[in-house]
Amino acid sequence: MAMDLNRRKSTSSYLFTFASRAISWQSKLQKCVYLSTTEAEYIAATEAAKEMLWLKRFVSDLGLSQLTYVIFCDSQSAIDLSKNSMYHSRTKHIDVRYHWLRSTIEDQLLQLTKIHTDKNVADMLTKVVSKEKLELCVKLAGMNTN
Repeated sequence: MAMDLNRRKSTSSYLFTFASRAISWQSKLQKCVYLSTTEAEYIAATEAAKEMLWLKRFVSDLGLSQLTYVIFCDSQSAIDLSKNSMYHSRTKHIDVRYHWLRSTIEDQLLQLTKIHTDKNVADMLTKVVSKEKLELCVKLAGMNTN
């Protein structure tokens, strides 16, 4: 959250794997300054979901299929927000385009699932991590360091 000290913007990142190898990743500053970690994580999940659906179509065009399409998120509150379409005064300012994630999940096009931050591979794209965490992320992403 707000790791860009000059503009106070958060960084969104995702890393997708297929057959235990990284195939798509992105790390970039979010367009706006968001008011909470939940909001920043929710926006990041929405961006990841858009990429996931593109990858899903691409895999299908190749004649391949997969049983489930899962995005892992380390913010339980962002996951809860994605599943609850009721009005909340604390989230009414979130741009409607990001609530697209709710309908995507309701339509069961993908799943948003909790992952412990210790196992979140995308962390290496958003912040400074320890050597041990970096090695774990590289391994989980299927990247060979040799």
